[in-house]
Amino acid sequence: MNEKFTGNFTQQEPIPDAAIEAAVAVMKSGRLHRYNVAAGDPGEVALLEQEFAAAMGAKYALAVASGGYALACALRAVGVKPGDKVLTNAFTLAPVPGAIASVGAVPVFVGVTEDLVIDLDDLAAKTGQADVLMLSHMRGHLCDMDRLMTICNAAGVKVIEDCAHTMGARWRGRLSGTDGVIGCYSTQTYKHLNSGEGGLMISDDPNIMARAVMLSGSYMLYDRHLAAPDPAVFEAIKYDTPNISGRMDNLRAAILRVQLRDLGRQCARWNDRYRVVEEGLRHTPGLTVIDRPEAEDYVGSSIQFLLLDWPEDQIADLLRRCLARGVELKWFGGAEPSGFTSRYDSWRYAPSPPMQATDRVLKGIVDMRLPLTFSLEDCAVLARIIKSEVGAVWQAG
Repeated sequence: MNEKFTGNFTQQEPIPDAAIEAAVAVMKSGRLHRYNVAAGDPGEVALLEQEFAAAMGAKYALAVASGGYALACALRAVGVKPGDKVLTNAFTLAPVPGAIASVGAVPVFVGVTEDLVIDLDDLAAKTGQADVLMLSHMRGHLCDMDRLMTICNAAGVKVIEDCAHTMGARWRGRLSGTDGVIGCYSTQTYKHLNSGEGGLMISDDPNIMARAVMLSGSYMLYDRHLAAPDPAVFEAIKYDTPNISGRMDNLRAAILRVQLRDLGRQCARWNDRYRVVEEGLRHTPGLTVIDRPEAEDYVGSSIQFLLLDWPEDQIADLLRRCLARGVELKWFGGAEPSGFTSRYDSWRYAPSPPMQATDRVLKGIVDMRLPLTFSLEDCAVLARIIKSEVGAVWQAG
């Protein structure tokens, strides 16, 4: 049997009709800017912030222009200055070290384990180098957050959580983004809420969130926020915090408010697809499935597996063979960054010594999107094709 997959890995579900209607209403009003609202109307952005804070169980929330902006804003809000060192994952995507570099800080990379999470032993060894950890929950994998917070709290390290891939995920029942001082989320097209571009931030710290609101470009209109600290908190920081404008607009917020109401159901649908592929790939010689810990409630909008210690030419052959059958796989082991994949040694603005154990893992990571436009049978087909081609290359090698 030589099945071929015909689905599209970049095709998302349509924006819900209710969200389209809400967006049209905003366009008809002409009031797209978050602070250009009619008397008595808080505006879509302020309402989204209020609803997102409630959904995440946080005191405060802020909507911004992108997930990357949220990361850089968070760094500034916690006081990172040019020349400071910031710990972050070696296994992440370019916007994370990019955000660190954008504020003039220096990334210090922490290793990755075969479970695709930050190496907590390596983290513990490096906490003396920095006061901040920008923790990337890369591709939706949550590390042992209890141990991580114990390490960071003992060392006085503030944790900023990059939750671009974990909106709705939990560790021991705690929502991703609520352990650190700030949680940052993305609403870019491939994330769990889709507004094309966009970002959200949550925090329980009034001083940090007040600075974030000012940084985002509130023009002293912070009293119009429904999920911000009391206006009195702003008095101490409003003249000393620069405006680095990155607000979300009412159009995108209107689209997101409707989707937020359905987040739990959508997460469950992703996990249904993830489990079909996961089970289909189990017991494939040469391929390692990433086992998820019991404490983790993940959101499987993509899936990863390992081809540990495979020669590069064999992995490249596998990718070609799968693509010929319609299956688009991403590989984090390539020498050059490609599309949405890159490695810590790809970012020459952030030089780092080689990390032998981490390099071994990164060279074996293969990644695949699981959009909700795929049916469960589609996912079964994907698993069969990958299993078949891995077997063929493995046996030939």
